[in-house]
Amino acid sequence: MRVRRRPSRRAITAALLLGLTVAAAALYWFQPWKLWTDETVREALPAAVTPAAGEAASGTKSGGLRTLAQGQLISHEHSTRGTVRVLELPDGSRTLRLEGLDTSNGPALHVWITDAPVKEGAGGWRVFDDGTHVDLGKLKGNKGDQNYALPASVDLDKLNSVSVWCERFNVSFGAAQLRPAG
Repeated sequence: MRVRRRPSRRAITAALLLGLTVAAAALYWFQPWKLWTDETVREALPAAVTPAAGEAASGTKSGGLRTLAQGQLISHEHSTRGTVRVLELPDGSRTLRLEGLDTSNGPALHVWITDAPVKEGAGGWRVFDDGTHVDLGKLKGNKGDQNYALPASVDLDKLNSVSVWCERFNVSFGAAQLRPAG
């Protein structure tokens, strides 16, 4: 007759600790609670200047601001919509502005300006880290209006697309092709 040994208390404790460690690492890595939480940011236009109707789209000056380029966000890994504008301020500095952003929240989301073409569908999800990109910083919120300083070294003729990029999973949540305004 075969006698079955019960696992020792030490083995059970080790298995539980290993399971808890794996679960904690998975929670940190995937951050699933972000699927149900939104972070809304409502930053004013730089210098608190509001454009008159029609001026933002035409590329004309409004209170010293000028729209240099703009584009519409398309969805990639997650449903994403909104407008991207590059604004020139009266002092000559530039700001990348996300307006009416609406995307999913996620871990390690950043705003990138890149040289990659914006492609629809799954083929466009992973192209933005293949070439040149400039990380403008962490996404401030997954909804609303946000401003990101654009370094003077950014050449809009070469870096002409924007991605909401998930660094954790190397995938674009959404992107916009920038076109000269006017």
